[in-house]
Amino acid sequence: MSKLTMINFFQDEILNFPKAKPFLKWAGGKSQLIEELEKRLPQPILRSKTIDVYVEPFVGGGAFFFYLKSNYIIKKAYLFDINKDLVIAYKVVQISPQALVEQLYSIEKKYFSLSENEQKKFYYEIRDLYNMQKKEFDFSNFNEDWIVRAAYMIFLNKTCYNGLYRLNKNGEFNVPYGKYKNPKICDEENLFEVSKALQNTEIICADFEESKRYISKGTLVYLDPPYRPLSKTSNFTSYTEDGFSDEDQIRLAKYFREIHERGAYILLSNSDPKNFDPKDDFFEKLYEGFIIERVPAKRFINSDARGRGSIMELIIRNYEGGMENG
Repeated sequence: MSKLTMINFFQDEILNFPKAKPFLKWAGGKSQLIEELEKRLPQPILRSKTIDVYVEPFVGGGAFFFYLKSNYIIKKAYLFDINKDLVIAYKVVQISPQALVEQLYSIEKKYFSLSENEQKKFYYEIRDLYNMQKKEFDFSNFNEDWIVRAAYMIFLNKTCYNGLYRLNKNGEFNVPYGKYKNPKICDEENLFEVSKALQNTEIICADFEESKRYISKGTLVYLDPPYRPLSKTSNFTSYTEDGFSDEDQIRLAKYFREIHERGAYILLSNSDPKNFDPKDDFFEKLYEGFIIERVPAKRFINSDARGRGSIMELIIRNYEGGMENG
């Protein structure tokens, strides 16, 4: 490829970049950390604006992925999450955005035709349907029920308290009504941009360890696990029935070292326990030998008001370089 051809190729790719942002509000979302994460990308990626293979084993709201897709060429991406409903929502947006938009507009039209008290009642009716639907739901084979379920999930996410996604021990969504005046239930433009961003992407429902098979030398891996609670009172939400324990954090650190040996570029973010206990060196011990940095962040979704101001979070990586813009 000649230099001129290469320049034209990159110009064409940039013009086609999707302008996607997360389509779900998600506790612990990374929108506020994107600048710090980008500064720490490997130098070859910062220079070329190209990522050959990207793997995200805990996709959640996908803020960093959507930012990268809007600004970098990602040749192949693999997104994982153990939350079945989240994976269904991603796949529906990827495969059937038009049908999803139509379903959401139908729900939105009904919702805004109701009085304030009726809207609250409607929310709990949808929540009950959503929970009942799960009992006999086919999570394995894409069908029209997936579109309805994804629409229910997005509606609940946009109208529930603080945009939380919380399950009880029975796996039921139990977040109360949020009392928003004019929630944007159907963001049609963004849903189509998200669908565009998810092309050439595999979305997989599995434990993070299953992602190892897609990781080799030069793969960019971003790890954003459910954060370790900052205090005993802050662990108020769970995104799966089983949660994510300290044993899981230890298992993740072992995984981190395994893919480090393969030559992957790894970025990991987590809460900094030293915000509450300066003597807590849990992560220093787990990731000894790697680069551990603290960056300021704000917590917006927290049941404890003390957790809503500026705090420090951890960014851990296994390579030198990055910080080109810092």
